[in-house]
Amino acid sequence: MRLRKRFVAAVSSAALVAALLAGCSGSSGDTAAEAATTTVAATSIDGTQDAKTVLAANKTATSVTASTDGASTITLSGTSASTDAKGVTVDGSTITITAAGTYRITGTLSDGQIVVNAPDATVTLVLDKASISSSTTAAIAATEADSLVVVLADGTTNTLADTGTYAEDADVNAALFSAGDLTIGGSGALKVTGTGNDGITSKDGLVVESGTIAVTAKDDGIRGKDFVVVNGGTITVTAGGDGLKADNDEDTDAGYVAITAGAVALTTTGDGVDAATDIVVTGGDLVVKAGGGHTVQPSDDKSAKGLKSGVITVLEGGTATIDASDDAIHSDGAVHLNGATVSVASGDDGVHAEGQQVIDGGTVDVTTSNEGLEAADIVLNSGTVHVVSSDDGVNGSGASTSTENQGRGGGEQVGPYKITVNGGTLVVDAGGDGLDSNGTAEITGGTVVVNGPEGNGNGALDVNGTFTISGGTLLAAGSAGMVVSPGSDSAQGWLSATLTGAVAAGTTIQIADADGNLIATYVSSKSIQNVVFSSSKITSGATYTIYTGGTASGTSTGGLAATGALGSATKVATVTADQAAAGSGFGGGGGRGPR
Repeated sequence: MRLRKRFVAAVSSAALVAALLAGCSGSSGDTAAEAATTTVAATSIDGTQDAKTVLAANKTATSVTASTDGASTITLSGTSASTDAKGVTVDGSTITITAAGTYRITGTLSDGQIVVNAPDATVTLVLDKASISSSTTAAIAATEADSLVVVLADGTTNTLADTGTYAEDADVNAALFSAGDLTIGGSGALKVTGTGNDGITSKDGLVVESGTIAVTAKDDGIRGKDFVVVNGGTITVTAGGDGLKADNDEDTDAGYVAITAGAVALTTTGDGVDAATDIVVTGGDLVVKAGGGHTVQPSDDKSAKGLKSGVITVLEGGTATIDASDDAIHSDGAVHLNGATVSVASGDDGVHAEGQQVIDGGTVDVTTSNEGLEAADIVLNSGTVHVVSSDDGVNGSGASTSTENQGRGGGEQVGPYKITVNGGTLVVDAGGDGLDSNGTAEITGGTVVVNGPEGNGNGALDVNGTFTISGGTLLAAGSAGMVVSPGSDSAQGWLSATLTGAVAAGTTIQIADADGNLIATYVSSKSIQNVVFSSSKITSGATYTIYTGGTASGTSTGGLAATGALGSATKVATVTADQAAAGSGFGGGGGRGPR
Protein backbone atom coordinates (compact mmCIF):
# COMPACT_ATOMS: atom_id res chain seq x y z
CA MET A 1 0.00 0.00 0.00
CA ARG A 2 1.30 3.41 -0.99
CA LEU A 3 2.20 5.70 1.89
CA ARG A 4 1.73 9.46 1.97
CA LYS A 5 2.70 12.19 4.38
CA ARG A 6 -0.33 14.08 5.54
CA PHE A 7 -1.12 16.71 8.17
CA VAL A 8 -4.68 17.87 8.72
CA ALA A 9 -5.69 20.87 10.83
CA ALA A 10 -8.99 22.55 11.55
CA VAL A 11 -9.54 25.99 10.06
CA SER A 12 -12.14 28.75 10.13
CA SER A 13 -14.61 29.49 7.36
CA ALA A 14 -12.72 32.67 6.63
CA ALA A 15 -9.62 30.66 5.88
CA LEU A 16 -11.59 28.52 3.42
CA VAL A 17 -12.78 31.57 1.57
CA ALA A 18 -9.24 32.87 1.41
CA ALA A 19 -8.00 29.53 0.14
CA LEU A 20 -10.50 29.33 -2.70
CA LEU A 21 -11.02 32.93 -3.71
CA ALA A 22 -7.74 34.69 -2.99
CA GLY A 23 -7.37 37.63 -5.36
CA CYS A 24 -3.64 38.20 -5.17
CA SER A 25 -0.86 36.56 -7.14
CA GLY A 26 1.72 34.10 -5.86
CA SER A 27 1.53 30.82 -3.98
CA SER A 28 1.84 30.14 -0.30
CA GLY A 29 5.22 28.86 0.78
CA ASP A 30 6.22 26.22 3.27
CA THR A 31 4.34 26.39 6.55
CA ALA A 32 5.00 25.25 10.09
CA ALA A 33 2.33 22.62 9.53
CA GLU A 34 4.47 20.97 6.90
CA ALA A 35 7.18 20.35 9.49
CA ALA A 36 4.62 18.53 11.61
CA THR A 37 3.63 16.01 8.93
CA THR A 38 3.73 12.37 9.82
CA THR A 39 3.89 9.34 7.58
CA VAL A 40 0.69 7.35 7.78
CA ALA A 41 -0.93 4.62 5.79
CA ALA A 42 -3.64 5.78 3.44
CA THR A 43 -6.12 3.61 5.31
CA SER A 44 -5.66 5.73 8.45
CA ILE A 45 -6.91 8.93 6.79
CA ASP A 46 -9.77 10.51 8.78
CA GLY A 47 -12.85 10.08 6.62
CA THR A 48 -14.89 12.58 8.65
CA GLN A 49 -12.89 15.60 7.41
CA ASP A 50 -15.05 18.23 5.73
CA ALA A 51 -14.11 20.38 2.76
CA LYS A 52 -12.72 23.34 4.65
CA THR A 53 -10.52 21.13 6.80
CA VAL A 54 -9.07 19.35 3.80
CA LEU A 55 -8.50 22.53 1.82
CA ALA A 56 -6.98 24.33 4.78
CA ALA A 57 -4.22 21.72 4.91
CA ASN A 58 -3.43 22.34 1.25
CA LYS A 59 -1.54 25.06 -0.59
CA THR A 60 -3.68 28.15 -1.15
CA ALA A 61 -5.20 28.21 -4.61
CA THR A 62 -4.42 31.74 -5.68
CA SER A 63 -5.91 33.41 -8.74
CA VAL A 64 -5.10 36.79 -10.20
CA THR A 65 -7.76 39.34 -11.05
CA ALA A 66 -6.35 41.79 -13.56
CA SER A 67 -7.91 44.87 -15.12
CA THR A 68 -7.99 44.88 -18.92
CA ASP A 69 -8.04 48.67 -19.08
CA GLY A 70 -5.09 50.16 -20.90
CA ALA A 71 -4.06 46.85 -22.42
CA SER A 72 -1.45 46.95 -25.18
CA THR A 73 -2.67 45.36 -28.40
CA ILE A 74 -0.93 42.63 -30.35
CA THR A 75 -2.54 42.10 -33.75
CA LEU A 76 -1.97 38.73 -35.37
CA SER A 77 -1.93 38.56 -39.15
CA GLY A 78 -1.40 35.09 -40.57
CA THR A 79 2.31 34.33 -40.19
CA SER A 80 3.31 37.50 -38.34
CA ALA A 81 2.06 40.16 -35.96
CA SER A 82 2.28 43.87 -35.22
CA THR A 83 2.34 45.83 -31.98
CA ASP A 84 3.65 49.03 -30.45
CA ALA A 85 3.78 47.54 -26.97
CA LYS A 86 7.01 47.80 -25.02
CA GLY A 87 8.41 44.50 -23.86
CA VAL A 88 7.15 42.66 -26.94
CA THR A 89 9.26 41.42 -29.83
CA VAL A 90 8.07 39.89 -33.09
CA ASP A 91 10.34 37.47 -34.91
CA GLY A 92 8.43 36.10 -37.87
CA SER A 93 5.56 34.10 -36.40
CA THR A 94 6.99 34.05 -32.85
CA ILE A 95 5.78 36.81 -30.52
CA THR A 96 7.72 37.08 -27.26
CA ILE A 97 6.51 39.04 -24.21
CA THR A 98 9.27 39.93 -21.76
CA ALA A 99 7.60 42.39 -19.37
CA ALA A 100 4.77 42.35 -16.89
CA GLY A 101 1.55 43.89 -18.12
CA THR A 102 -1.73 43.31 -19.91
CA TYR A 103 -1.78 42.46 -23.61
CA ARG A 104 -4.81 42.19 -25.84
CA ILE A 105 -4.36 39.47 -28.49
CA THR A 106 -6.54 39.65 -31.60
CA GLY A 107 -6.47 38.15 -35.07
CA THR A 108 -5.11 34.87 -36.48
CA LEU A 109 -1.66 33.31 -36.23
CA SER A 110 -1.78 30.36 -38.62
CA ASP A 111 1.53 28.73 -37.66
CA GLY A 112 3.26 30.47 -34.80
CA GLN A 113 3.48 30.95 -31.08
CA ILE A 114 3.14 33.44 -28.28
CA VAL A 115 5.95 33.07 -25.74
CA VAL A 116 5.93 34.69 -22.29
CA ASN A 117 9.46 35.04 -20.94
CA ALA A 118 9.05 37.38 -17.99
CA PRO A 119 10.65 35.90 -14.86
CA ASP A 120 8.82 36.67 -11.56
CA ALA A 121 6.22 38.77 -13.42
CA THR A 122 2.46 38.57 -13.82
CA VAL A 123 1.41 38.69 -17.45
CA THR A 124 -2.21 38.97 -18.56
CA LEU A 125 -3.30 37.95 -22.02
CA VAL A 126 -6.72 39.13 -23.14
CA LEU A 127 -7.85 36.84 -25.94
CA ASP A 128 -10.14 38.89 -28.19
CA LYS A 129 -11.18 36.82 -31.22
CA ALA A 130 -7.73 35.25 -31.24
CA SER A 131 -6.87 32.10 -33.19
CA ILE A 132 -3.38 30.64 -32.70
CA SER A 133 -1.99 27.36 -33.99
CA SER A 134 1.48 25.88 -34.19
CA SER A 135 2.87 22.97 -36.18
CA THR A 136 5.99 22.67 -34.01
CA THR A 137 5.14 23.48 -30.38
CA ALA A 138 2.54 25.05 -28.05
CA ALA A 139 0.24 27.83 -29.20
CA ILE A 140 0.87 29.84 -26.01
CA ALA A 141 3.82 29.01 -23.75
CA ALA A 142 4.68 30.97 -20.59
CA THR A 143 8.14 29.50 -20.09
CA GLU A 144 9.16 32.08 -17.47
CA ALA A 145 6.52 33.85 -15.38
CA ASP A 146 5.26 33.94 -11.84
CA SER A 147 1.67 34.02 -13.04
CA LEU A 148 -0.06 33.86 -16.40
CA VAL A 149 -3.62 35.19 -16.56
CA VAL A 150 -5.77 34.42 -19.60
CA VAL A 151 -8.88 36.57 -19.95
CA LEU A 152 -11.53 35.56 -22.50
CA ALA A 153 -13.00 38.81 -23.83
CA ASP A 154 -16.76 39.20 -23.59
CA GLY A 155 -18.67 37.84 -26.57
CA THR A 156 -15.62 36.31 -28.27
CA THR A 157 -14.57 32.81 -29.31
CA ASN A 158 -10.87 32.03 -29.26
CA THR A 159 -9.00 28.95 -30.45
CA LEU A 160 -5.64 27.38 -29.64
CA ALA A 161 -4.05 24.32 -31.29
CA ASP A 162 -0.58 22.83 -30.99
CA THR A 163 1.79 20.47 -32.77
CA GLY A 164 0.96 16.81 -33.33
CA THR A 165 4.12 15.55 -31.61
CA TYR A 166 6.38 16.51 -28.73
CA ALA A 167 9.72 15.09 -27.73
CA GLU A 168 9.34 12.63 -24.88
CA ASP A 169 11.31 14.89 -22.53
CA ALA A 170 9.76 18.18 -23.71
CA ASP A 171 8.98 20.59 -20.89
CA VAL A 172 6.47 22.57 -22.93
CA ASN A 173 3.93 19.96 -23.98
CA ALA A 174 0.44 21.47 -24.12
CA ALA A 175 -1.49 23.81 -26.41
CA LEU A 176 -1.73 26.32 -23.54
CA PHE A 177 1.26 25.98 -21.23
CA SER A 178 2.46 27.91 -18.18
CA ALA A 179 5.53 27.22 -16.08
CA GLY A 180 3.99 29.38 -13.33
CA ASP A 181 0.49 29.66 -11.90
CA LEU A 182 -2.26 29.91 -14.51
CA THR A 183 -5.63 31.63 -14.10
CA ILE A 184 -8.37 31.57 -16.75
CA GLY A 185 -11.32 33.97 -16.55
CA GLY A 186 -13.58 36.24 -18.53
CA SER A 187 -16.97 35.56 -20.07
CA GLY A 188 -15.83 34.61 -23.57
CA ALA A 189 -15.14 31.18 -25.04
CA LEU A 190 -11.94 29.21 -25.56
CA LYS A 191 -11.50 26.12 -27.71
CA VAL A 192 -8.26 24.22 -27.13
CA THR A 193 -6.96 21.31 -29.17
CA GLY A 194 -4.06 19.46 -27.59
CA THR A 195 -3.05 17.48 -30.64
CA GLY A 196 0.34 16.34 -29.37
CA ASN A 197 -0.26 15.85 -25.64
CA ASP A 198 -2.22 17.88 -23.06
CA GLY A 199 -4.72 20.63 -23.69
CA ILE A 200 -4.02 23.11 -20.86
CA THR A 201 -1.12 22.64 -18.42
CA SER A 202 0.40 24.56 -15.52
CA LYS A 203 3.58 23.41 -13.84
CA ASP A 204 2.34 25.15 -10.68
CA GLY A 205 -1.35 25.73 -9.89
CA LEU A 206 -4.28 26.21 -12.27
CA VAL A 207 -7.51 28.07 -11.50
CA VAL A 208 -10.54 28.45 -13.75
CA GLU A 209 -12.72 31.34 -12.60
CA SER A 210 -15.13 31.65 -15.53
CA GLY A 211 -15.57 31.34 -19.26
CA THR A 212 -16.74 28.66 -21.65
CA ILE A 213 -13.82 26.30 -22.20
CA ALA A 214 -13.79 23.29 -24.51
CA VAL A 215 -10.69 21.08 -24.55
CA THR A 216 -9.86 18.14 -26.78
CA ALA A 217 -6.56 16.47 -25.89
CA LYS A 218 -4.49 13.50 -26.93
CA ASP A 219 -3.56 12.97 -23.28
CA ASP A 220 -4.79 14.99 -20.28
CA GLY A 221 -7.35 17.74 -20.75
CA ILE A 222 -6.56 20.24 -17.98
CA ARG A 223 -3.56 19.59 -15.76
CA GLY A 224 -2.01 21.52 -12.91
CA LYS A 225 0.87 20.17 -10.90
CA ASP A 226 0.02 21.68 -7.51
CA PHE A 227 -3.72 22.04 -7.93
CA VAL A 228 -6.62 22.43 -10.32
CA VAL A 229 -9.44 24.59 -8.94
CA VAL A 230 -12.70 25.35 -10.75
CA ASN A 231 -14.59 28.30 -9.29
CA GLY A 232 -16.97 28.82 -12.20
CA GLY A 233 -17.47 28.66 -15.92
CA THR A 234 -18.50 25.89 -18.27
CA ILE A 235 -15.81 23.31 -18.98
CA THR A 236 -16.03 20.47 -21.48
CA VAL A 237 -13.12 18.05 -21.86
CA THR A 238 -12.61 15.14 -24.22
CA ALA A 239 -9.31 13.45 -23.37
CA GLY A 240 -7.32 10.39 -24.32
CA GLY A 241 -5.85 10.52 -20.82
CA ASP A 242 -7.37 12.13 -17.71
CA GLY A 243 -9.85 14.99 -17.66
CA LEU A 244 -8.79 17.16 -14.71
CA LYS A 245 -5.46 16.21 -13.17
CA ALA A 246 -3.22 17.44 -10.33
CA ASP A 247 -0.11 15.28 -10.18
CA ASN A 248 2.20 16.65 -7.48
CA ASP A 249 2.79 13.55 -5.37
CA GLU A 250 5.81 14.93 -3.54
CA ASP A 251 4.45 17.92 -1.57
CA THR A 252 1.89 17.05 1.10
CA ASP A 253 -0.08 20.27 0.55
CA ALA A 254 -0.36 19.96 -3.22
CA GLY A 255 -1.71 17.62 -5.88
CA TYR A 256 -5.41 18.36 -5.26
CA VAL A 257 -8.49 19.15 -7.36
CA ALA A 258 -11.32 21.36 -6.05
CA ILE A 259 -14.61 22.32 -7.71
CA THR A 260 -16.66 25.04 -6.04
CA ALA A 261 -19.02 26.09 -8.86
CA GLY A 262 -19.60 25.91 -12.58
CA ALA A 263 -20.44 23.07 -14.95
CA VAL A 264 -17.76 20.47 -15.74
CA ALA A 265 -18.29 17.67 -18.27
CA LEU A 266 -15.47 15.16 -18.78
CA THR A 267 -15.28 12.36 -21.34
CA THR A 268 -12.03 10.47 -20.89
CA THR A 269 -10.21 7.31 -21.83
CA GLY A 270 -8.37 7.55 -18.50
CA ASP A 271 -9.66 8.90 -15.18
CA GLY A 272 -12.21 11.68 -15.13
CA VAL A 273 -10.61 13.51 -12.20
CA ASP A 274 -7.20 12.33 -11.00
CA ALA A 275 -5.69 13.93 -7.88
CA ALA A 276 -2.45 12.81 -6.28
CA THR A 277 -3.90 13.85 -2.92
CA ASP A 278 -7.44 15.25 -2.55
CA ILE A 279 -10.62 15.81 -4.52
CA VAL A 280 -13.02 18.33 -2.98
CA VAL A 281 -16.37 19.25 -4.54
CA THR A 282 -18.48 21.87 -2.76
CA GLY A 283 -20.66 23.08 -5.63
CA GLY A 284 -21.28 23.05 -9.34
CA ASP A 285 -22.37 20.30 -11.69
CA LEU A 286 -19.84 17.58 -12.48
CA VAL A 287 -20.52 14.97 -15.18
CA VAL A 288 -17.94 12.27 -15.94
CA LYS A 289 -17.80 9.42 -18.46
CA ALA A 290 -14.55 7.50 -18.02
CA GLY A 291 -13.20 4.62 -20.07
CA GLY A 292 -16.32 4.38 -22.19
CA GLY A 293 -18.65 3.98 -19.23
CA HIS A 294 -19.83 1.08 -17.09
CA THR A 295 -20.62 -1.21 -20.03
CA VAL A 296 -16.94 -1.35 -21.06
CA GLN A 297 -14.70 -3.94 -19.40
CA PRO A 298 -12.03 -2.18 -17.28
CA SER A 299 -8.55 -2.42 -18.74
CA ASP A 300 -5.73 -4.00 -16.78
CA ASP A 301 -3.17 -1.49 -18.02
CA LYS A 302 -5.06 1.83 -17.90
CA SER A 303 -6.92 3.44 -15.04
CA ALA A 304 -10.42 4.52 -16.04
CA LYS A 305 -12.01 5.66 -12.79
CA GLY A 306 -14.51 8.48 -12.51
CA LEU A 307 -12.95 10.28 -9.55
CA LYS A 308 -9.59 9.06 -8.19
CA SER A 309 -7.76 10.52 -5.19
CA GLY A 310 -4.62 9.47 -3.38
CA VAL A 311 -5.69 10.68 0.07
CA ILE A 312 -9.35 11.75 0.39
CA THR A 313 -12.37 12.60 -1.72
CA VAL A 314 -14.95 14.94 -0.17
CA LEU A 315 -18.23 15.53 -2.03
CA GLU A 316 -19.95 18.20 0.02
CA GLY A 317 -22.16 20.11 -2.43
CA GLY A 318 -23.31 20.32 -6.01
CA THR A 319 -24.05 17.31 -8.17
CA ALA A 320 -21.80 14.57 -9.47
CA THR A 321 -22.98 12.18 -12.18
CA ILE A 322 -20.38 9.54 -13.00
CA ASP A 323 -20.31 6.66 -15.48
CA ALA A 324 -17.03 4.74 -15.35
CA SER A 325 -15.55 1.55 -16.71
CA ASP A 326 -13.65 1.06 -13.44
CA ASP A 327 -14.61 2.42 -9.98
CA ALA A 328 -16.87 5.45 -10.25
CA ILE A 329 -15.41 7.03 -7.10
CA HIS A 330 -12.10 5.70 -5.79
CA SER A 331 -9.72 6.79 -3.04
CA ASP A 332 -6.53 5.17 -1.82
CA GLY A 333 -7.45 6.72 1.55
CA ALA A 334 -10.95 7.90 2.45
CA VAL A 335 -14.22 9.07 0.89
CA HIS A 336 -16.55 11.52 2.65
CA LEU A 337 -19.99 11.96 1.07
CA ASN A 338 -21.17 15.01 2.93
CA GLY A 339 -24.13 16.62 1.20
CA ALA A 340 -23.64 16.33 -2.54
CA THR A 341 -26.12 14.72 -4.91
CA VAL A 342 -24.23 11.78 -6.36
CA SER A 343 -25.29 9.33 -9.07
CA VAL A 344 -22.84 6.71 -10.29
CA ALA A 345 -22.72 3.78 -12.69
CA SER A 346 -19.65 1.57 -12.56
CA GLY A 347 -18.15 -1.46 -14.23
CA ASP A 348 -16.53 -2.25 -10.88
CA ASP A 349 -17.16 -0.53 -7.53
CA GLY A 350 -19.63 2.32 -7.26
CA VAL A 351 -17.77 4.01 -4.38
CA HIS A 352 -14.48 2.52 -3.17
CA ALA A 353 -12.16 3.60 -0.35
CA GLU A 354 -9.19 1.69 0.99
CA GLY A 355 -9.88 3.16 4.44
CA GLN A 356 -12.99 4.97 5.68
CA GLN A 357 -16.12 5.71 3.71
CA VAL A 358 -18.37 8.08 5.64
CA ILE A 359 -21.81 9.29 4.50
CA ASP A 360 -23.07 12.34 6.36
CA GLY A 361 -25.83 13.62 4.09
CA GLY A 362 -26.96 14.21 0.55
CA THR A 363 -28.03 11.45 -1.81
CA VAL A 364 -25.97 8.61 -3.24
CA ASP A 365 -27.46 6.56 -6.06
CA VAL A 366 -25.40 3.65 -7.38
CA THR A 367 -27.47 2.73 -10.42
CA THR A 368 -25.32 -0.20 -11.55
CA SER A 369 -22.11 -1.76 -10.25
CA ASN A 370 -20.25 -4.95 -9.56
CA GLU A 371 -20.01 -3.98 -5.89
CA GLY A 372 -21.84 -0.88 -4.71
CA LEU A 373 -20.03 0.58 -1.69
CA GLU A 374 -16.72 -0.92 -0.60
CA ALA A 375 -14.31 0.17 2.13
CA ALA A 376 -12.58 -1.12 5.24
CA ASP A 377 -14.84 1.03 7.43
CA ILE A 378 -18.25 2.16 6.12
CA VAL A 379 -20.36 4.55 8.21
CA LEU A 380 -23.80 5.91 7.31
CA ASN A 381 -24.87 8.72 9.62
CA SER A 382 -27.44 10.50 7.46
CA GLY A 383 -28.50 10.90 3.86
CA THR A 384 -30.23 8.67 1.34
CA VAL A 385 -28.33 5.82 -0.30
CA HIS A 386 -29.57 3.45 -3.00
CA VAL A 387 -27.30 0.71 -4.31
CA VAL A 388 -27.77 -1.69 -7.23
CA SER A 389 -25.05 -4.31 -7.62
CA SER A 390 -24.46 -7.55 -9.48
CA ASP A 391 -22.32 -8.78 -6.57
CA ASP A 392 -22.12 -7.38 -3.02
CA GLY A 393 -24.17 -4.28 -2.31
CA VAL A 394 -22.28 -2.85 0.67
CA ASN A 395 -18.97 -4.56 1.39
CA GLY A 396 -16.81 -3.93 4.44
CA SER A 397 -13.52 -5.46 3.36
CA GLY A 398 -9.87 -4.89 2.59
CA ALA A 399 -6.57 -6.58 2.01
CA SER A 400 -6.04 -8.04 5.49
CA THR A 401 -8.02 -10.44 7.63
CA SER A 402 -7.29 -11.88 11.02
CA THR A 403 -7.02 -15.59 11.72
CA GLU A 404 -9.61 -15.29 14.47
CA ASN A 405 -12.84 -17.12 13.81
CA GLN A 406 -14.74 -16.03 16.92
CA GLY A 407 -16.91 -19.15 16.81
CA ARG A 408 -18.64 -18.26 13.58
CA GLY A 409 -20.27 -20.84 11.35
CA GLY A 410 -18.65 -21.64 8.01
CA GLY A 411 -15.07 -21.00 9.11
CA GLU A 412 -15.09 -17.35 8.04
CA GLN A 413 -12.17 -15.19 9.13
CA VAL A 414 -12.89 -11.90 10.89
CA GLY A 415 -10.92 -8.92 9.63
CA PRO A 416 -10.54 -5.34 10.94
CA TYR A 417 -13.55 -4.15 8.95
CA LYS A 418 -16.89 -2.71 9.96
CA ILE A 419 -20.21 -1.49 8.59
CA THR A 420 -22.08 0.96 10.82
CA VAL A 421 -25.50 2.51 10.21
CA ASN A 422 -26.38 5.28 12.66
CA GLY A 423 -29.02 7.06 10.60
CA GLY A 424 -30.21 7.89 7.13
CA THR A 425 -31.73 5.49 4.62
CA LEU A 426 -29.96 2.64 2.87
CA VAL A 427 -31.66 0.56 0.18
CA VAL A 428 -29.70 -2.26 -1.43
CA ASP A 429 -30.60 -4.38 -4.45
CA ALA A 430 -27.84 -6.99 -4.69
CA GLY A 431 -27.13 -9.99 -6.87
CA GLY A 432 -24.58 -11.18 -4.31
CA ASP A 433 -24.47 -10.51 -0.58
CA GLY A 434 -26.53 -7.45 0.31
CA LEU A 435 -24.89 -6.12 3.47
CA ASP A 436 -21.53 -7.89 3.71
CA SER A 437 -18.85 -7.26 6.35
CA ASN A 438 -15.70 -9.33 6.52
CA GLY A 439 -15.48 -7.98 10.06
CA THR A 440 -18.36 -6.69 12.19
CA ALA A 441 -21.58 -4.76 11.65
CA GLU A 442 -23.72 -2.50 13.80
CA ILE A 443 -27.05 -0.74 13.24
CA THR A 444 -28.02 1.95 15.78
CA GLY A 445 -30.55 3.94 13.76
CA GLY A 446 -31.86 4.79 10.31
CA THR A 447 -33.63 2.52 7.85
CA VAL A 448 -31.93 -0.36 6.05
CA VAL A 449 -33.74 -2.37 3.38
CA VAL A 450 -31.84 -5.14 1.63
CA ASN A 451 -33.28 -6.83 -1.44
CA GLY A 452 -30.77 -9.64 -1.47
CA PRO A 453 -29.82 -12.45 -3.79
CA GLU A 454 -32.03 -15.21 -5.14
CA GLY A 455 -29.22 -17.79 -5.21
CA ASN A 456 -28.33 -19.74 -2.07
CA GLY A 457 -24.60 -19.11 -2.52
CA ASN A 458 -25.04 -15.61 -1.05
CA GLY A 459 -27.22 -13.94 1.55
CA ALA A 460 -29.02 -10.68 2.14
CA LEU A 461 -26.84 -10.29 5.27
CA ASP A 462 -23.31 -11.64 5.61
CA VAL A 463 -21.28 -10.68 8.69
CA ASN A 464 -18.21 -12.68 9.70
CA GLY A 465 -17.95 -11.22 13.20
CA THR A 466 -20.42 -9.76 15.67
CA PHE A 467 -23.59 -8.16 14.30
CA THR A 468 -25.75 -6.08 16.63
CA ILE A 469 -28.77 -3.82 16.25
CA SER A 470 -29.86 -1.30 18.86
CA GLY A 471 -32.12 1.05 16.90
CA GLY A 472 -33.60 1.91 13.55
CA THR A 473 -35.36 -0.41 11.13
CA LEU A 474 -33.90 -3.37 9.24
CA LEU A 475 -35.60 -5.48 6.63
CA ALA A 476 -33.44 -7.92 4.70
CA ALA A 477 -35.00 -10.37 2.25
CA GLY A 478 -33.27 -12.94 0.09
CA SER A 479 -32.32 -16.59 -0.28
CA ALA A 480 -32.28 -19.08 2.59
CA GLY A 481 -29.01 -20.91 1.96
CA MET A 482 -26.81 -18.53 3.97
CA VAL A 483 -29.05 -16.74 6.44
CA VAL A 484 -27.40 -14.36 8.93
CA SER A 485 -29.26 -12.60 11.73
CA PRO A 486 -28.28 -10.01 14.35
CA GLY A 487 -26.78 -11.30 17.58
CA SER A 488 -28.96 -12.33 20.51
CA ASP A 489 -27.20 -9.69 22.60
CA SER A 490 -28.65 -6.92 20.43
CA ALA A 491 -30.46 -4.20 22.37
CA GLN A 492 -33.32 -4.22 19.86
CA GLY A 493 -35.44 -7.24 19.05
CA TRP A 494 -35.38 -8.92 15.66
CA LEU A 495 -36.91 -11.88 13.87
CA SER A 496 -35.80 -14.19 11.10
CA ALA A 497 -38.39 -16.15 9.11
CA THR A 498 -37.58 -18.79 6.53
CA LEU A 499 -40.59 -19.38 4.34
CA THR A 500 -41.76 -22.65 2.86
CA GLY A 501 -40.67 -22.50 -0.77
CA ALA A 502 -39.71 -19.40 -2.69
CA VAL A 503 -42.00 -16.38 -2.60
CA ALA A 504 -42.37 -14.81 -6.02
CA ALA A 505 -41.36 -11.26 -6.86
CA GLY A 506 -44.18 -8.80 -6.33
CA THR A 507 -45.57 -10.68 -3.32
CA THR A 508 -46.80 -8.65 -0.37
CA ILE A 509 -45.39 -9.94 2.91
CA GLN A 510 -46.96 -8.92 6.23
CA ILE A 511 -45.58 -9.23 9.75
CA ALA A 512 -48.07 -9.14 12.63
CA ASP A 513 -47.75 -9.53 16.40
CA ALA A 514 -49.62 -12.04 18.55
CA ASP A 515 -52.59 -9.65 18.84
CA GLY A 516 -52.88 -9.32 15.06
CA ASN A 517 -51.41 -5.82 14.95
CA LEU A 518 -49.52 -5.19 11.72
CA ILE A 519 -45.82 -4.53 12.38
CA ALA A 520 -44.47 -4.27 8.83
CA THR A 521 -45.53 -4.58 5.20
CA TYR A 522 -43.04 -5.42 2.48
CA VAL A 523 -43.41 -6.07 -1.26
CA SER A 524 -40.68 -8.33 -2.64
CA SER A 525 -38.81 -7.20 -5.76
CA LYS A 526 -37.49 -10.69 -6.51
CA SER A 527 -37.99 -14.29 -5.47
CA ILE A 528 -37.13 -14.71 -1.76
CA GLN A 529 -37.11 -17.42 0.92
CA ASN A 530 -36.06 -15.60 4.08
CA VAL A 531 -36.92 -12.31 5.79
CA VAL A 532 -35.00 -10.70 8.65
CA PHE A 533 -36.77 -7.79 10.34
CA SER A 534 -36.00 -5.54 13.29
CA SER A 535 -37.58 -2.37 14.62
CA SER A 536 -38.61 -0.82 17.90
CA LYS A 537 -41.91 -2.69 17.51
CA ILE A 538 -40.24 -6.07 17.95
CA THR A 539 -40.14 -7.40 21.53
CA SER A 540 -37.52 -9.99 22.42
CA GLY A 541 -39.09 -13.41 23.03
CA ALA A 542 -42.47 -12.46 21.59
CA THR A 543 -44.15 -14.45 18.82
CA TYR A 544 -44.89 -13.02 15.39
CA THR A 545 -46.77 -14.32 12.36
CA ILE A 546 -45.73 -13.93 8.75
CA TYR A 547 -48.38 -13.65 6.04
CA THR A 548 -48.37 -13.35 2.26
CA GLY A 549 -51.02 -11.29 0.54
CA GLY A 550 -53.01 -8.34 1.73
CA THR A 551 -52.25 -4.82 0.57
CA ALA A 552 -49.43 -2.29 0.82
CA SER A 553 -49.94 1.46 0.67
CA GLY A 554 -48.21 4.74 1.25
CA THR A 555 -44.59 5.58 0.59
CA SER A 556 -42.33 2.64 -0.19
CA THR A 557 -38.68 2.49 0.87
CA GLY A 558 -37.11 -0.26 -1.21
CA GLY A 559 -40.34 -2.27 -0.91
CA LEU A 560 -40.93 -1.53 2.78
CA ALA A 561 -44.33 0.15 2.74
CA ALA A 562 -45.52 2.90 5.03
CA THR A 563 -48.75 1.07 5.79
CA GLY A 564 -50.59 -2.11 4.88
CA ALA A 565 -53.60 -4.27 5.55
CA LEU A 566 -53.88 -8.03 6.06
CA GLY A 567 -57.18 -8.50 4.27
CA SER A 568 -57.31 -12.11 3.06
CA ALA A 569 -53.57 -12.71 3.58
CA THR A 570 -52.34 -16.27 4.07
CA LYS A 571 -50.34 -17.31 7.13
CA VAL A 572 -46.99 -18.84 6.11
CA ALA A 573 -44.80 -18.85 9.25
CA THR A 574 -44.68 -18.20 12.98
CA VAL A 575 -41.41 -17.12 14.61
CA THR A 576 -40.08 -16.04 17.98
CA ALA A 577 -38.10 -12.83 18.15
CA ASP A 578 -34.33 -13.18 18.64
CA GLN A 579 -34.28 -16.78 17.47
CA ALA A 580 -32.61 -17.73 14.22
CA ALA A 581 -34.56 -19.29 11.41
CA ALA A 582 -34.40 -23.06 11.03
CA GLY A 583 -31.19 -24.16 9.38
CA SER A 584 -29.47 -20.81 9.92
CA GLY A 585 -26.64 -22.01 12.15
CA PHE A 586 -25.51 -19.74 14.97
CA GLY A 587 -28.44 -17.38 14.53
CA GLY A 588 -28.18 -15.83 17.96
CA GLY A 589 -24.76 -14.53 17.06
CA GLY A 590 -25.47 -13.83 13.43
CA GLY A 591 -24.52 -17.42 12.55
CA ARG A 592 -24.02 -18.79 9.08
CA GLY A 593 -26.10 -21.48 7.46
CA PRO A 594 -24.76 -24.42 5.45
CA ARG A 595 -21.93 -23.43 3.08
